[in-house]
Amino acid sequence: MAKVQFGVHTIEEIFSQPETWKQCLAGFRQTHQLKSFGQAISKESECVFIGCGSSYYVALVAASTWTLLTGGPARALPASELLLFPQSFPNSCQPILISRSGHTSEVLEAAKFLENRLNLRTIAITCATDTAIEKLSSRLIRLPAADERSTVMTRSFTSMLLALQILAAERAGNYEFARSFDRLASETRPLIESVQLKIRKLVQTFHIQDFVFLGQGPFFGVAQEATLKVAEMSCSYAQSFHTLEFRHGPKAIVGPETLVTFLLTDSGYSSEVAVLKEIKNLGATTLVIGNLADPVARKSADCLIELSIDVPEAARAVAMAIPGQLLGYHVGIAKGLNPDEPRNLTRVVVLEGQDGGALHGAA
Repeated sequence: MAKVQFGVHTIEEIFSQPETWKQCLAGFRQTHQLKSFGQAISKESECVFIGCGSSYYVALVAASTWTLLTGGPARALPASELLLFPQSFPNSCQPILISRSGHTSEVLEAAKFLENRLNLRTIAITCATDTAIEKLSSRLIRLPAADERSTVMTRSFTSMLLALQILAAERAGNYEFARSFDRLASETRPLIESVQLKIRKLVQTFHIQDFVFLGQGPFFGVAQEATLKVAEMSCSYAQSFHTLEFRHGPKAIVGPETLVTFLLTDSGYSSEVAVLKEIKNLGATTLVIGNLADPVARKSADCLIELSIDVPEAARAVAMAIPGQLLGYHVGIAKGLNPDEPRNLTRVVVLEGQDGGALHGAA
């Protein structure tokens, strides 16, 4: 009997990301959609990025990027927060709804609430076609090349993030940032195999029970997404924190069976490396992901991944997500699990009450 291969779709989708980004970029240039959408957003409007699960983590990175590039206010919200505590939602803003499938219950309910109750014109982004979200939102960004067969989001996460970062760049008139994604795709493609080899060796070498991911600024949402990838694909316990916040209590969990992953920024590099050195001295196993590492970071890393990609820091968030995806995949494979079909999960979360008021809090 032939041996069943686990995770075939997931690993193919992880490796396909640079080519998928190129397809998305070509589509953006052909339609000029992101340019027109970005320029139509008022400078006075706060952008509110809304999603669930991985799409919420897209929202976190997108909101951080929006503020960094435009200087304007932005925030990320889980769709459930809007539905259960609508009184805390700003009455004047630009809502941006994020859903890979376009059928996520809470996001659809959020679209109805925003469009019909608050009379706000929403922008939605999805990877699927013929979706419910496109019927509810005023404007739609669709990335069909980024959709997946797998349950777990990988290329859809990075592609939707890329699109929203370009939207911010178009709003800011920062065309160099928008153009940098061509270099990102070209420079990331040859890296993925070498990153996979390092991640697989890490998993095979160390006995890891717990996973921690640390990041700041635009990389905090990436750290949270990596946490979710490990939890989904390997059914392992994982947590994420802002890097410097890890000192304030959470470092009590550190030990040799704890893998602490540092997503190093350029902006906060020296402070983050000081935390890395401290955590390594406490006995943690460490995975360090950054653009370029100094001798202190090298000495403190059990596994070091240097991207060396010549793009602005926030644009690297897209590539920084890949090691976490590969870690979740290889830990899952090592545990005999199938990353294509994680336990208890489905591709689309549809909740009871989406057509009634059960998902809503007090208005």
